[in-house]
Amino acid sequence: MKKFIVLLTVAAMSFGLLSGCGSRNEESKETTANETTQETGEERKTFTVGFDAEFPPYGYMDENGDYTGFDLELAAEVCARRGWELVKQPIDWDSKDFELSSGSIDCIWNGFTMNGREDAYTFSVPYVDNSQVFVVKADAGITSFADLAGKLVGVQKDSSALAALEGDAAELAASFAELNQYADYNTGFMDLESGAIDALAVDIGVADYQIASRGDGYVILDEKLATEQYGIGFLLGNEELKDQVEETLLEMAEDGKFMEIAEKYGLEGSVCLGK
Repeated sequence: MKKFIVLLTVAAMSFGLLSGCGSRNEESKETTANETTQETGEERKTFTVGFDAEFPPYGYMDENGDYTGFDLELAAEVCARRGWELVKQPIDWDSKDFELSSGSIDCIWNGFTMNGREDAYTFSVPYVDNSQVFVVKADAGITSFADLAGKLVGVQKDSSALAALEGDAAELAASFAELNQYADYNTGFMDLESGAIDALAVDIGVADYQIASRGDGYVILDEKLATEQYGIGFLLGNEELKDQVEETLLEMAEDGKFMEIAEKYGLEGSVCLGK
């Protein structure tokens, strides 16, 4: 009987030790998770920017295989001034909300339209005034919206131009023979060059950049499809990180660094900071 009681006592002590280890392990995991999610303020070491890698001049891969662009250079300067390490994270634009909500990225910084999204994200101040326009070949004989009737038109998926064509400009879109959606604008411009489409609806900054790199064979129609502003999109409610980045961005606008970077990419006429 005594031996049985001893065995029970040892078993209970062993169970207690195992339970205690399990609790400590769970507590350790929870602490680690909390530490990971609380990389804010002075503790922040990295800043992960989500961007479309095929959206020049805002974000793209250069001839050396490096990610660069107007927005990424702005982000790099912000990080240099705040002592953060910039992590450039190319994303599928259709998955941007998942990437942000899951914590894979800290913000969406890539020609990101604020208009109509104000309640879905915490945005910085606008830094670019942007318009949606149509690019056509110079010899296409297309000079107005009316000339687009019966034509093949291209647009990027999940873009502001597409939103306009499905919204206020839906009647115009209905006049097209077809509206083709592309994963990226580089492919759209290739189809425009080959004659697979007659016109491409695109952000004016992207249009200017593409035309400058492709020569004088293209023109932008005078009529604007829509106008908008770009901002840096953070997870809804993340005011602390937004304030930190915005403070540094405004500092850059004040001391001239913002405009210096804008001029490098031919965007000095589109930006609304630093003027």
